Amino acid sequence: MTNDPHTDNRAPLIGLPTLMRMALAGEDLKSLGMRLLQRAQNDPGDANALMDLSTVVQLSGDPETARNLQAEALKVRQLYSLPAAAKQAGLRLLAIMGPGDLNANTPLEFLVEGSDVSLEMLYVTAELPFPEQVPEHDVLFVATGESDANQPLLESIGTDLQGWPEPVLNRPERIVRLSRDGVWGLLHSVPGVAIPVSARIDREALERLDRGETPPAELLDGGDFPLIVRPTGSHAGQGLARLDDAGAVAAYLATVAEESFYLSPFVDYRGGDGLFRKYRIALIGGRPFAVHMAISENWMIHYLNAGMRESAAKRAEEERFMTEFDDNFARRHEAALRTITERFGLDYLAIDCAETAAGDLLIFEVDSSMVVHDMDPVEIFPYKQPQMRKVFHAFRGLLAKAVDSGGPPGKCLSVK
Repeated sequence: MTNDPHTDNRAPLIGLPTLMRMALAGEDLKSLGMRLLQRAQNDPGDANALMDLSTVVQLSGDPETARNLQAEALKVRQLYSLPAAAKQAGLRLLAIMGPGDLNANTPLEFLVEGSDVSLEMLYVTAELPFPEQVPEHDVLFVATGESDANQPLLESIGTDLQGWPEPVLNRPERIVRLSRDGVWGLLHSVPGVAIPVSARIDREALERLDRGETPPAELLDGGDFPLIVRPTGSHAGQGLARLDDAGAVAAYLATVAEESFYLSPFVDYRGGDGLFRKYRIALIGGRPFAVHMAISENWMIHYLNAGMRESAAKRAEEERFMTEFDDNFARRHEAALRTITERFGLDYLAIDCAETAAGDLLIFEVDSSMVVHDMDPVEIFPYKQPQMRKVFHAFRGLLAKAVDSGGPPGKCLSVK
């Protein structure tokens, strides 16, 4: 297995940002996938073709095949490279990645796209530990996300990074705190924060709830219907549902195969106009930045299904949210956001949240792997480009500050 993409004369990695833009623009990913497949069949050592094909297949809605393709790519090579947009890289970033789908790692590709930052993505797994040498770098970022499956991997990465001579951002021993129940444990007592309890339960407990043998209060310390349920490890609303009564439990279980779930009370966070508003906030070096605001008639909001493209009024409200963010939202929740940063101790993380009728910050999720991007069409969302440039500039500043406060420039390091 080779680990150096820089000595590989094959076609370079296309990368996630370009492929996702193609998908959002409705371009033909099927024909591109066929070309990538042909490359991989003609040359099984073409790791970039396999990795790009894995991304294409995942964007096309086949996560299992995508994971298998990614595993084949990693058998060929652990290291993947996206060069800086500038002729010469001003900063060299090494990301430690874990296997999995698009939510498995911090999507750094979007944060450094178009900049002078070169990105080296080193994948590690239980079967593929740190290689003998890693590429030259100025700062290392642990991009591996929190999940049950990744807990041992994050522990192993933490061991490998002990005494690391270069600056390390998002240390793994802090990432492990981002489980849903872990987030509740750290934040439920914070003034100005509202966060529903998240209880881990198994499938059998849900079945008892369905049969009426176990009341919700027993599972949620006094809670009652309606309830929110989702499989552990799920993101982006996968498997997420509201259970209005015990009769809804059996119907839900018929749609999911998982054995482990999170159960929470449902919080009605509608505004006075009957609409739900969900915010994504990035915390970069402790400073909050607006990423997006979604407005919907439905409690389960995702930006892509909130009708933001179709509604000029919703977009106007999002624009106000962004332009007034520092003096409005961020100021109202300044103490809560500062405490969240302190409790997790991460250099970079993101929050999906809302506001309660009482004005508290209602936390849905805290994670280091949420997508933060500028891919929305400029002609429809002209106000987003300036805001996202602020976000990307802040992230570049976070990297530079780490380098300035860290050791000497990165070298080719032996880690064994």
